[in-house]
Amino acid sequence: MIETITRAADASAGKNADKSYEQLRISGLHAFYGESHILHGVDLVVRRGELVTLLGRNGAGRSTTLKAIMNMVGRRSGSIMINGEETIGRAPHHIARLGVGYCPEHRGIFASLNVEENLTLPPVVRSGGMSLEDIYTMFPNLYERRFSQGTKLSGGEQQMLAMARILRTGATLLLLDEITEGLAPVIVEKLADVLVALKNKGLTIVLVEQNFHFAAPLADRHYVVEHGQIMEEIRADELSAKQSVLNGYLGV
Repeated sequence: MIETITRAADASAGKNADKSYEQLRISGLHAFYGESHILHGVDLVVRRGELVTLLGRNGAGRSTTLKAIMNMVGRRSGSIMINGEETIGRAPHHIARLGVGYCPEHRGIFASLNVEENLTLPPVVRSGGMSLEDIYTMFPNLYERRFSQGTKLSGGEQQMLAMARILRTGATLLLLDEITEGLAPVIVEKLADVLVALKNKGLTIVLVEQNFHFAAPLADRHYVVEHGQIMEEIRADELSAKQSVLNGYLGV
């Protein structure tokens, strides 16, 4: 699996160096929940086809960054450019139509619907969404459980279902929040393979992740978040040299 990941990262390195491939650019982003000021001037760039992680301790502002991109916070200011369009004043459903798919930490599975109903309910917001056949090929567990209630699935199967739903919509920029939390190692490895496959399809991924050993071999770059700010940007080829710095931020 690691060799596949490395080849995928090498293949995209030259393409991602060109700024014309930017899919997401955040500048001076501030975000609030009520009177609580959570993000303090976040700046980051994600290029098409990249997998970028947001690393940091709990409460650092990583999940809030994803929610702010989707305009799911109390208020926000600054600039969020998606595909070259300013979205700071856009409603969440308009942002989704730009090809952004958000997979929250709580997964949001519809308890009263079975797997296939969960997959067919979300609207297709852009062309290019994966078919049910494609989904079942990527997630064979979901095919086997397609008539089971969503909340009767295992934790790993629920996570697969949550990811599969946004792939149905035609999203090309995936915002994934803590997708490995509480899952067995064999499921975590399966999710790593899925992320590599999606990256090879040209999708762009922003991954909030606590499991650094899962994220490290997958990502092109890492942003370290602390106190609602980006403290460090680390490329994949800099990990060894900056490991002590990263350990300090993460408390490893």
